[in-house]
Amino acid sequence: MTALLRDVTLRDGLQLTGKVLPTEQKVDVVRRLLAAGVPALEIGSMARPDLVPPMANSLELIAALTPDELAKCWVWVAMPRHVEKAAAAGARNFQYCFSVSDAHNKANIGRDTDTSVAAMPDAIRLAQEVGGAIQLCLATSFTCPFDGPVDPQRVLAIARDPRTEGATDIVLADTLGQAHPGQVSALVTAVRESTPARRIVFHGHDTWGMGVANTLAAVAAGAGMVDGALGGLGGCPFAPGASGNTASEDIAFATRPDWFTPAALASLVGLTEELLTDLSEPNRSRTAEGARSKAGAFDWVIR
Repeated sequence: MTALLRDVTLRDGLQLTGKVLPTEQKVDVVRRLLAAGVPALEIGSMARPDLVPPMANSLELIAALTPDELAKCWVWVAMPRHVEKAAAAGARNFQYCFSVSDAHNKANIGRDTDTSVAAMPDAIRLAQEVGGAIQLCLATSFTCPFDGPVDPQRVLAIARDPRTEGATDIVLADTLGQAHPGQVSALVTAVRESTPARRIVFHGHDTWGMGVANTLAAVAAGAGMVDGALGGLGGCPFAPGASGNTASEDIAFATRPDWFTPAALASLVGLTEELLTDLSEPNRSRTAEGARSKAGAFDWVIR
């Protein structure tokens, strides 16, 4: 199975922790993830610091990284001026996010979905002016915490909307972790066939224990990138019932990308344990748990 793993620890992973990690610590996390071989990262957000405090120093983090490092990093944005601010700091990859569900978009961003769609051409223009790439990220692609199941046709309508043209990728987010593999496979397939020039990204959560299964279903259906967070950290502060992301370690162990070796796993597990201890958060990765087992004859066990 081939799909790039994007680790979203420093954005979606930190959102619910309530703790602002120092910029230098975030830089260290970025560099250790890249050194382990993780090919893509989501490192921050332009969300208001009073609403999402752990993102308060995102601009400082962007400014502290090199252009080569930033080429592998994505930043969450929700409006054109977010793109402008992040680009001025050095960012070149932008994830323009809004919710398929009006109710969640109003809770998360403070506007209805069509208002976010209408602003996207300006966001695309600003990204292109700095030679950057921009993704169309669709939160609540499967279910909404306020309105329930989301009609797949609404997702497809946004994907086909001329105002979203120019986005290089489409991110389908199972924000609440309520989707099952059949749903994920069907939606990834439908969106991929509807907009074949774009890469499909799957962003899953493990609320109902389907994180890895849904990720594998997305990859089998043609997703070219999948999101995870160290130790399954994360969740959306504006989505009641959302829990942690699918663990990056579990996704890598299941999909076996070329860079993923026992040494890379040991590096990730060590980083996860340090970070989650600092944050007083539980480690939800089953792969990390297995790596600390006593099954010494298995190459993936950390000795």
